[in-house]
Amino acid sequence: MRRLLRAVVPVLLAVACAPSAPPAARGGSGEATAERWRPRPGLTWQWQLSGRLDLSVDAEVYDVDGFTTTAAQVEALHRKGRKAVCYLSAGAWEEFRPDAGDFPEGLLGEGNGWEGERWLDIRATARLEPLLAERLDMCRDKGFDAVEPDNTDGYRNRTGFPLTAADQLRFNRMIARLAHERGLAVGLKNDLDQIPELVGDFDFAVNEQCAEYAECERLTPFVKAGKAVFHAEYELPVDRFCDRSRALGLSSLLKRYELDAWRRTC
Repeated sequence: MRRLLRAVVPVLLAVACAPSAPPAARGGSGEATAERWRPRPGLTWQWQLSGRLDLSVDAEVYDVDGFTTTAAQVEALHRKGRKAVCYLSAGAWEEFRPDAGDFPEGLLGEGNGWEGERWLDIRATARLEPLLAERLDMCRDKGFDAVEPDNTDGYRNRTGFPLTAADQLRFNRMIARLAHERGLAVGLKNDLDQIPELVGDFDFAVNEQCAEYAECERLTPFVKAGKAVFHAEYELPVDRFCDRSRALGLSSLLKRYELDAWRRTC
């Protein structure tokens, strides 16, 4: 989740429908038999969650909205040799999504600082798993290579529920398992405190503002494991973080809070 206490720019989202593709073959263990993508450190990336999707950016990886991005756009990225990451909210409810009515009212907690969004009671894994599995099915069926599940650090926030670190680990590992069962790579979003426990479960990391908050070294376990860290700053100019980012092996960008197509790279 983007840092709170910042200026919020509303994002207007439209639902895009896409034809379904056959599900990935499964092995006896529940893992998809096809080898999933394993992003390496140093890949270039673009992160766009609002505005008209710009497919012309020179980046090896595109992280884009899973609902509004179409299968045709994912295919177009693949034709250009790009990998596509499916952005989804996992730990928070969004009133503007087409499946919003499927989430039980009793699982909706406090607002998370973004209009129309509320934290979910992630302790209710049995009720949330089929809903999140449907979202991951959508990512797979549109042809995405990976998923970025957002809002996976609720236990460190005021959610309205007495969430614990153990609750968060259980929930995040469930998301990783569901992604892997569908042949998708999965990234750990923020949740720096649990990186030592979760680096083995996730294929890459996505981080916001680790330079501004002097936290980037905490992402080193991913880089040491040969796993990419896709990092974005909003407030610092590139000359304040790029040298350190390169030294740490991070894939870093300067973005605007609305996460439109604009970017500056290191």
